[in-house]
Amino acid sequence: MNKSKQLFTLITSEGELQVSLKEVDVPEPKPHEVIVRMEASPINPSDMWPMFGPASLDKATFDPDKKALVAPVHKPLLSRIKSRLDQTLPIGNEGAGTVVKAGDSPEAQALMGKTVSILTGAAYTEYACVPVQACLPHMDSTTPQQAASSFVNPLTALGMVETMRMEGHKALVHTAAASNLGQMLNKICLEQGVELVNIVRSQEQVDILKGIGAKIVLNSSSENFKAELYQAIDSTGATLAFDAIGGGELVSDILTMMEASGSKDAKGFNTYGSDSNKQVYIYGGLDFSPTILNRAYGMTWSIGGWLLMRFLGKLDKKRVGELYKKVAMEINTTFASSYSKELSLEEALQPENVALYNAKKTGTKYLIVPNKGD
Repeated sequence: MNKSKQLFTLITSEGELQVSLKEVDVPEPKPHEVIVRMEASPINPSDMWPMFGPASLDKATFDPDKKALVAPVHKPLLSRIKSRLDQTLPIGNEGAGTVVKAGDSPEAQALMGKTVSILTGAAYTEYACVPVQACLPHMDSTTPQQAASSFVNPLTALGMVETMRMEGHKALVHTAAASNLGQMLNKICLEQGVELVNIVRSQEQVDILKGIGAKIVLNSSSENFKAELYQAIDSTGATLAFDAIGGGELVSDILTMMEASGSKDAKGFNTYGSDSNKQVYIYGGLDFSPTILNRAYGMTWSIGGWLLMRFLGKLDKKRVGELYKKVAMEINTTFASSYSKELSLEEALQPENVALYNAKKTGTKYLIVPNKGD
């Protein structure tokens, strides 16, 4: 346990990406820290940008001498990532494993031998040293594979509902809604009686959500989509949306239909539109093209970004602990995740595997097993 294999990313100022496997020292834990033997770390869409940035992955190769995936980065794009250039950085937002060593504090010692999930930003490693505050302890019956995806998707889904209530909305719209996260959100909303408008892009995805009990699922590829979107928003009163796509006109369409619903009974001059706030949060970037806004929704609206960690920072410690506990109790039901393929640290660097998990297809999720084969 003195050494650990770990994945790192580097983009040089000359325009080359290197995602490499290195051997590092495992530090002695400080009193408030633990050492976790990592056994399962998911590859989430939110891991893609830290790992690869704007590299041209269709031109990626594996360099056996460097033990690295190598790909070119178009030089005009380097200005977008100047803060990280020429720095070797760890990767991997989250994962789970067993605490094998603990610092002297009672909080750290209480985790010895426990299965914990960690949120660290450096989870693609054999051994992780993290503070106890970064750990989510699980029940003895929960395996690291089951616990691997405990933070990003579950807490984002819970955070969406929390945000709705904190900001005074009563229903939600969610795009790319058949994702693993989207399925969790549906289960939460069904449990808590929250009306949810799901937007997907294929009949297959409609069927996925209908199969878990989703009530309102719209197919954006339908020729009647905008009319159906209006009806769904009008029937639910949704004035808050979370968008995972980013690019294109979908955000604008959602705001337009919110305004159409809010102004349907207006009489006389309606210069500034409905007075209820219409809010869209963009929390993902499946489409990197520009977000197009066709201003047809009055003046009471807002678009912003939404990040999980900044949201959690707004909550008091007691509420965060309650959310953590809910995830741990329901990790095999509401927050269950399944994986298409398990990869070792070395296999995660192979271009053919990168092409699979970077595609970010609905219904497919990949798991890095750092100690695979041990």
